[in-house]
Amino acid sequence: MDDSKTKGQQPKGEAAITGENPKNVVNSVAKAFSVLHAFSAEEPAMTISEVAVAADLDRGTAYRLIHTLVALGYLRAVPNKRFRLALKCLELGFLVLSTQDVAQHASPLLQECVPRISDAASVGILDGADVVFMQRVEQGLARHVDRRPGKRIPAYASALGQAMLAFLPREQQIAILDSSPRVKLSERTLTDLDDLLDRLVLVREQGYAVSEGENAYGLCTVAVPVLNSAGEPVAGVSLTVNAERMSAAELVSSALPSAREIAQELASTLHFSAGALKLPTAN
Repeated sequence: MDDSKTKGQQPKGEAAITGENPKNVVNSVAKAFSVLHAFSAEEPAMTISEVAVAADLDRGTAYRLIHTLVALGYLRAVPNKRFRLALKCLELGFLVLSTQDVAQHASPLLQECVPRISDAASVGILDGADVVFMQRVEQGLARHVDRRPGKRIPAYASALGQAMLAFLPREQQIAILDSSPRVKLSERTLTDLDDLLDRLVLVREQGYAVSEGENAYGLCTVAVPVLNSAGEPVAGVSLTVNAERMSAAELVSSALPSAREIAQELASTLHFSAGALKLPTAN
């Protein structure tokens, strides 16, 4: 009996697959992708034995998969009995990504959240002292707020703005916060500079921002930043609910994981697209 096939264990050479019924997974496809993922900038060309070790496959399986991928054009043979990725691998996503920006890529991710997790979901960027909305999905908000793409709101008074501001250097935070008037949009809006800087320290420590009616009565929002490889905020993701639907603590518990998942996917896509996926820009 093959111990790798026993219940609760993942068969050798298969990529980690979560959130899917194992009965619906084609193991040979998972193994083929493990071969493609075995190559890296550090190891751009490898022998069959080296691929087998890197992909956690036996040599016979690695041999067959490599020659299948060569026949399909995704791998090519190079001198010294080695193989490397072929340019055809770019067709797996580069051409599609190069015609999109972050907002377009985010749209289906936001749609998955509304109304299952939240009543609205947004992606925005920081432009000066403002948050500019780039994508918005909304259904069932009791209070009408205009958050169409291109709409601006003050960054200091929004969870989305605070989530991005928190990951900037302190000097830049102060410069942005002092660059425009800070007025109370509700009795809960923070306007004092020191109070806002303290809030940003907390947001950075916990990795997310929460707003309870700070810029719109009756709404509760949790937001997280989309960080580039240097740890700089390039965008933000927020999920909003009607305040009567749940408390801020309940929103963080139920919606924060989804917000982080979306932000991580956007950050990963930006990284792996190597510039093919364009960042949105404010008008």
